Amino acid sequence: MCKSQKEPLMPELPQLTDATLSLQSRVAELTFTRDDVRNALTGTTLVADILTTLDWCNRTPEVSVLIMTGSGKAFSAGGDIKQMRDREGMFSGSVLQIQDQYRRGIQQLPLAIQKSEIPLIAAINGPAIGAGMDLACMCDLRIGSTSTLLGETFINLGIVSGDGGTWFLPRLIGYQRAAELLFTGRLVKAQEALDLGLLLEIVAPEQLLERARGLAAEIAAKPPQAVRLSKRLLKLGQRQELPEFLDQCAAFQGMAHHTDDHLEAVNAFLEKRPADFSSS
Repeated sequence: MCKSQKEPLMPELPQLTDATLSLQSRVAELTFTRDDVRNALTGTTLVADILTTLDWCNRTPEVSVLIMTGSGKAFSAGGDIKQMRDREGMFSGSVLQIQDQYRRGIQQLPLAIQKSEIPLIAAINGPAIGAGMDLACMCDLRIGSTSTLLGETFINLGIVSGDGGTWFLPRLIGYQRAAELLFTGRLVKAQEALDLGLLLEIVAPEQLLERARGLAAEIAAKPPQAVRLSKRLLKLGQRQELPEFLDQCAAFQGMAHHTDDHLEAVNAFLEKRPADFSSS
């Protein structure tokens, strides 16, 4: 009599307010659900929802990659301009209060994204403006559609990027091109965004999520622990000098060589069969 095999338990998903989260085959998908305000990051709980999701992903070994996208017509409109005009929410108070609200609020987003242990894919379903564009730029990979529109538009409103956009953008497209976008505040359509290197590729709107999920599935099929170690090395490489970075590479490689995933990958390669990674 054979023993019955238990199905692996599905990790409990965190409770979110203005977004939905799903998990299938090691791919988590976070969808912003505030189309009524074009998925603005201010005046909603989207920043808190993203922070909660990133923390959950880091702590959940069953997750290898996270897709972020918006429901409705926009990826994210960034800040709520009506709140800016009325000086409400995070735009209210004294200079000291406003800077503190930025530090303890939206600035937690780039800090958390930099600490993310898994690859992040932005499926940019429509306009990503201001802080919405910054959010997309914080991700590792960006897939757009013909409806994608990007804009570093802070200058048009007499403000600056308060969430670190001027740190991320030059690292993606170089100083001069970033300066032109920041100083003019002009909008960038999908094809130009692709040419600039802001987008990895462009697909038809109806194919956007399918393509993002396909790319995520490719990543999720790789050894989970090696994916996380590789992501950490990519981020460390941005701020460490080469000698220190090489020491970190050696330490991570020693860790990787002792995983069951490594042995399974090697055996699968030699035996010419698909690998079955069961480690968490």
